Amino acid sequence: MHLSFVDTKEEILALKRKSKHVAPHLHNALEIVCVTNGTLELGVGQELYHMEKGDIGFVFPDIIHHYQVFSSGVNKAVYIISPPFAIGKYADIIQTMAPDYPIIKAEMVEPEVYRAINAILDTDHMDIAVIQAYLQILIARCIGKLKLVEKGDVGSKDLVYQAVSYVSGNFRKNFSLDDMARDLGVSKYVLSRTFSKTFHRNFNQYLNDARLNYACHRLENTSDAITNICYDSGFESQRTFNRVFKERYKVTPSEYRNISRTDIIS
Repeated sequence: MHLSFVDTKEEILALKRKSKHVAPHLHNALEIVCVTNGTLELGVGQELYHMEKGDIGFVFPDIIHHYQVFSSGVNKAVYIISPPFAIGKYADIIQTMAPDYPIIKAEMVEPEVYRAINAILDTDHMDIAVIQAYLQILIARCIGKLKLVEKGDVGSKDLVYQAVSYVSGNFRKNFSLDDMARDLGVSKYVLSRTFSKTFHRNFNQYLNDARLNYACHRLENTSDAITNICYDSGFESQRTFNRVFKERYKVTPSEYRNISRTDIIS
C-alpha cells in the first residue's frame, strides 16, 4: 500500500515483503518493522539487533539504520514508513527522541498492535485518515515500552553520520567526492577512507547504492515509468542506470519490478 497526502510529496508506505539486505541510510520518517516469518537483523547506528517472528522494531527519523538477513528459508516482515506529521501528538517526540533499544519483543506486544498492523495493510489506500488512526493506535500501545533518550545520544555527528546524511540528502543530485568533501569541510582522502573502512565500498559504489535503493523503492511501490525513475534517482542516462542496476541485481529494472510484486503478493 502506497498512500500520498494531498498537496504534499509526503507518503505512507506499508507492505509485507521478503526481507532483504538494505545498506546504511537515514530519512526523515518513522520506520516500523514487524517480523512475520523467519528472522531479521536491524542495524541502528553501530549496533545490530536480532529480531524474530512477532518482534517489532522502531527507527525514528534521522537515525542511521540498515537491515541484514542471515537465516535461510523464508524471511518476511511488514514495513511501515510514515512522515512524522502523520502520527499526530507523537510527532514532536519522535523528532527529538529515539529508542535506546529499538526492539519490542513479541511477548511484550499487545494483540491490539498486531490488529492495527493488519488493519493498516488491509485498509483501502484512499482512506488515509483511517490509516493514520491505526498508526497512532500502534504507536500509543508501543511507545511506553520503549526507553527513549535524547536523539543526540543515539545519532552521531561524527564523519560517518555526516557522510550518510549527506548522501541521503543529495543522491538525486549530481555531485562528486570533491564536492562532498568541500561541503563537509574535510579532506577528500579522509572521506574516501571513511567509505572504504566503514561501508567497504568506494564513494561511487556507495552513491550508486543509495540511488539504486531509491529506484527499487519506486519500482516496488509505484507504477511510475522506468525512465522517470532513472532520472529521479540521480542517474544521468538510462544506459548507465540499466547497466548499474543489472550489475547489482542481475536483472533489468522491469524484471525487478515484476519479481518484487511477486514477492509482496507471496
